[in-house]
Amino acid sequence: MLRLTSESRPTPAAPAVIRDLLVRTSRTFALAIPLLPEPTQNALALAYLLFRVADTLEDAGHWSRDARVAALDELVPILRHGDAARARTASRDWVVRNATTDPGCLDLLIAFPALLDQVSTWPAARARIVLEHAARTAEGMAQTLREADAAGHVQLADVPALRAYCYVVAGIVGELVTALFVYDVPELAAVKSTLVRHERAFGEGLQLVNILKDERSDAQDGRTYLPRGIAREEILALARADLGEARQYIAALEEAGSPAGFVGFTTLSVELADRSLAAIESRGSGAKVPRNEVLGLVARLQEKIRSAKRR
Repeated sequence: MLRLTSESRPTPAAPAVIRDLLVRTSRTFALAIPLLPEPTQNALALAYLLFRVADTLEDAGHWSRDARVAALDELVPILRHGDAARARTASRDWVVRNATTDPGCLDLLIAFPALLDQVSTWPAARARIVLEHAARTAEGMAQTLREADAAGHVQLADVPALRAYCYVVAGIVGELVTALFVYDVPELAAVKSTLVRHERAFGEGLQLVNILKDERSDAQDGRTYLPRGIAREEILALARADLGEARQYIAALEEAGSPAGFVGFTTLSVELADRSLAAIESRGSGAKVPRNEVLGLVARLQEKIRSAKRR
């Protein structure tokens, strides 16, 4: 495990640091992103980490709501402009004020300026895709907190509010994935309209599964994303419908002859979400897919990708 300090920060971020931070701050994405080919793999890994910086500030449990909103408001222009100099000042402040006690997330905040330095080495169009989507998510998170109580406790009122939140934290990620896929493989322009049609539902479905799975732990931290008075079956049905749209997204990738890693990345995310949903339905909130089942699925997708490369 790599340990970072503000003095030892690599500039730009070294590949080993990016991999280490990804493993320490993510679940599904740490398994799915390595299935992608380069340069998409590196771009999505860095994008995930930038989104995770915003998520860490949103979840800063020792801070008041207003402090979290202020930090996200500070983050938005830093992301939008790729401003590594301002990121260094902000990063030091967040760390000094104990934004997080999680070691992986703490190292992520320290590495934040180096991540932006890495993005600055990319073609401008690729950098804009990642930075603008991350900035939009940070903006949405700040707005969600503005609507919370003074302690930052979130209570979503109805299904439209739930879907709006899912769009901010996951639907925008779906849009990012499509934009990067089409940027890296221009031939996918032939199915771009289909990908765009389903990208938001793809992200929403994954997020709804996470919300259902983490319902109890979120409630302990003052976050109630499932609206009161709404039947759980309605949310489960919405998640299932979204995952159906996600499969149409994957089918469009296959139809267009996209890289096997694109199909593997999206397939892993959907398959794990589908199996998690089944576990939640049978065993309730907190139920997880067994690790050996997860690793077996990853191994099968890795073999499919290797076989496609041999053809």
